Amino acid sequence: MAYELYYWDGIQGRGEFVRLALEEAGADYIDVTRQPERGTGAMIAVMESESEAHIPFAPPFLKDGDVIIPHVANILFYLGPKLGLAPKDEGLRHVVNGLQLTVTDFVAEAHDTHHPIDMSLYYEDQKPEAKARSAAFIRDRIPKFLGYFERALRQNPKGANHMVGDALTYVDLSLFQVIEGLNYAFPKAMTKRKAEYPGLLALHDAVAKRPKIARYLASPRRLAFNEEGIFRHYPELDGAG
Repeated sequence: MAYELYYWDGIQGRGEFVRLALEEAGADYIDVTRQPERGTGAMIAVMESESEAHIPFAPPFLKDGDVIIPHVANILFYLGPKLGLAPKDEGLRHVVNGLQLTVTDFVAEAHDTHHPIDMSLYYEDQKPEAKARSAAFIRDRIPKFLGYFERALRQNPKGANHMVGDALTYVDLSLFQVIEGLNYAFPKAMTKRKAEYPGLLALHDAVAKRPKIARYLASPRRLAFNEEGIFRHYPELDGAG
């Protein structure tokens, strides 16, 4: 039975972290809201169900048969062993999960650069605050998070080709997506800082060249970044840091 991924249609968003794992593994999955006969209504029906025993608060969530798993890190912790994208050692699985949860924190901060006050307001309603938030994000938070991931990669006892262990895990794929998103949203700032993170950039490039990922990136299944998702490019927010 195919996995069913539920996320908003038209944007990469948080769902993309799950898609990358499914694509790398060659898993059979359905992107539910992109199916004409189901669409976003099918996702909303699950979320607003009055009878479902374990309803998700928000997308993304994954259905595996009768099981519903919400939240990116939780989904990947569930899928990792099934897809061969998590270490066999249980302790290291929790290390990978910890890194993925840190990715979750970083992604939330990236989102808040363009919506620093209120999710219900348009970006145009909070531009001065967004400019101040983005300046702080570029100056302080990008180096804080990427510096941490760079150090974790460098100190991997099995070598700096992967974040954990000696084989690809889902957090490698997620960091590829983070670098992609930051390059889109803050190209000037990232160009200035790229020499500081050689290991992460090498990991990003290696993931992009993996055969299944490369085919996915070139396919219509990989949506383009846009100004409706988490990573948005507003030139006025892209200070050089």
